[in-house]
Amino acid sequence: MDKYVNTPITEKITADLKSGDYVYITGTVYVARDAAHKRMIEALERGEDLPIDIKDSTIYYMGPSPAREGKAIGSAGPTTASRMDKYAPTLLDLGLKAMIGKGKRTRQVIDAVIKNKAVYFAAVGGAGALLSKCITKSEIVCYEDLGAEAIRKIEIKDFPVIVVIDCEGNNLYESVLKNNV
Repeated sequence: MDKYVNTPITEKITADLKSGDYVYITGTVYVARDAAHKRMIEALERGEDLPIDIKDSTIYYMGPSPAREGKAIGSAGPTTASRMDKYAPTLLDLGLKAMIGKGKRTRQVIDAVIKNKAVYFAAVGGAGALLSKCITKSEIVCYEDLGAEAIRKIEIKDFPVIVVIDCEGNNLYESVLKNNV
């Protein structure tokens, strides 16, 4: 089923999303990969605040290529989500509501998704040039020294994703495997 949602992604929104739904997201999303996640967790361990407001936020696991002239961003395909798995439960416990990436997640992440009524979306890998057309604005908000791994705030319009793990723990990857055995 196709659904259109706007950020911030709240529990009311995640409650309506089911594994396998096609979703088009519009609004503000943060971009961060493993180096930025590591820094955020280290900041928390030192008792510091996060450099972004994580409550009801969405993080897209992506490292863009440089923008061409007149474009907001370069190619913007998803990064393998499992690289963030050791950091995701902590961020989910702090209020993160949605993650966008590609690939499977660990049991710990799935449990944290359920506990926090969050959602994990997949974006189509290999479609970075097409996905970048849905990004209307991009700015680095912190960790600029990380280059492509800096945390960015992007504005997206009708960004296409698929619900892989919903807030009840239903997992599209597992259900597809069961149905094809």
